[in-house]
Amino acid sequence: MRHRRNFLINLRKEDPEIRTNNMDKKEFVLKAVADKKALIVDVSDKIFDYAEVGFHEFKTAKLYEEVLKKEGFQVEMGVGGMPTAFKAVYGSGKPVIGFLAEYDALPELSQEGGCTMRKEAAGDNPDGHGCGHNLLGAGAMAAALAVKAYIEEHPEAGTVILFGCPSEEKGDGKAIMAREGVFDGVDAAFTWHPGDKNAIWSESTLANVSVFFNFKGVTSHAAAAPELGRSALDAAELMSVGVNYLREHIISDARVHYAYRDVGGIAPNVVQGHSRVHYFIRAPKSWQVKEIYKRVVDVAEGAAKMTGTEMTYELYAGLSDYIPNHVLSEVLHESMEEIGAPKYDEADFALASKFFHETATPDEMEAKRASLRKLFGADHMEEIEAHPLHTSIAPLVWNGKVQAGSTDVGDASYVIPTAMCTTATATLGTAAHTWQMTAHGNTEIAHKAMLNVGEAMALAALKTMESPEILKKAHDEWMAETNGIYECPIPKEVGPRLED
Repeated sequence: MRHRRNFLINLRKEDPEIRTNNMDKKEFVLKAVADKKALIVDVSDKIFDYAEVGFHEFKTAKLYEEVLKKEGFQVEMGVGGMPTAFKAVYGSGKPVIGFLAEYDALPELSQEGGCTMRKEAAGDNPDGHGCGHNLLGAGAMAAALAVKAYIEEHPEAGTVILFGCPSEEKGDGKAIMAREGVFDGVDAAFTWHPGDKNAIWSESTLANVSVFFNFKGVTSHAAAAPELGRSALDAAELMSVGVNYLREHIISDARVHYAYRDVGGIAPNVVQGHSRVHYFIRAPKSWQVKEIYKRVVDVAEGAAKMTGTEMTYELYAGLSDYIPNHVLSEVLHESMEEIGAPKYDEADFALASKFFHETATPDEMEAKRASLRKLFGADHMEEIEAHPLHTSIAPLVWNGKVQAGSTDVGDASYVIPTAMCTTATATLGTAAHTWQMTAHGNTEIAHKAMLNVGEAMALAALKTMESPEILKKAHDEWMAETNGIYECPIPKEVGPRLED
């Protein structure tokens, strides 16, 4: 870390005008985002109301198409063979800077915005933005609009692209885009994620594949003629037993989860003729997932042989581990510090206090407090409970850890040097994929954080565009990590899945 921080410091020493120019860029970015504030907030709130799940974001994609065309971007819809994916381009020549937008919702997480009790939003849509992707996409658009405004005044600066990336929650939108070459030619990418803290996403994430295993047997009367039956349910259960024994013989950082999607029926006096099991296989690196996946398939084949059934399997989705680019992350962190954390007012703190104190069970509250004490220290808990919003920028720390979750930003990071951050759109301690996260999604707290991160990403992009040194260092680091090789976890013949 010290070496990379020195890189930025030395760069400024070599050119004393850099700091002044960065201040000019900061003021430019602040004005550019402020000029488009109403539009950005309106887009986010409309998408909050649409709440469309992965690969069904039709109204959302149409909204982005209309807005971005009106703003002067050349918009290509349906990139990568996905109807709700898009690529919006402004400018020409090198360098090319990309921003990654997401906008899919989560099933069964409808919630009235700003409400601190469980209350579904009006209408018949059961889904909601429990991961804040309405904000994520609009925040990325804010950054793209600011960089576009800069290119209008400096046509030689390069090109900006806003990538519309569907279905992050299903885990394959960006993987398909990377596989199909949608990101080719991009020199650097920035993105972010809504959360409860302002920080660089400095840790890697788990690679993942999602696979369905299907067993076909022979039905029979379970009492009168059990010998004639071939139980597909037995096969699924034996597969689960085999995989559970396999856990001892795979790396400790791997995770294998499963859920029964079809157990063959509800009658116990019938030998079940069909079953279906859904498996997730995760590990720190894509090649590790690939190895474990092969062994799980072997277990499934063995279960089929033991039961005299037929087995087929289909890879539903997959994604790669995230490789944070240290050079770009340093630039983004510096830009976050220069822009400053989101500025909340007393009304924001009052609403955050209600979310903090009124929406958790006693057990959840105890766990939340323990987590925050570990993160910030016991001495800060009184202030946190009184004003539970993150009002600073966390230090950038490279600890080499791997987060337990997965994101398809990983696939983008294998083909483009990529940096990502989180910004406090929600009360401290708010978990993702909850109704509480949905409830924050159209509040002033969320709007302020979304605009703030748009400013920070735009500033980082402008610094990167105008520094061949940063671009080279970022590219060299990316090559050292990947050797320029990307193997998509989703086979070429597998396209976007609208169901399951």
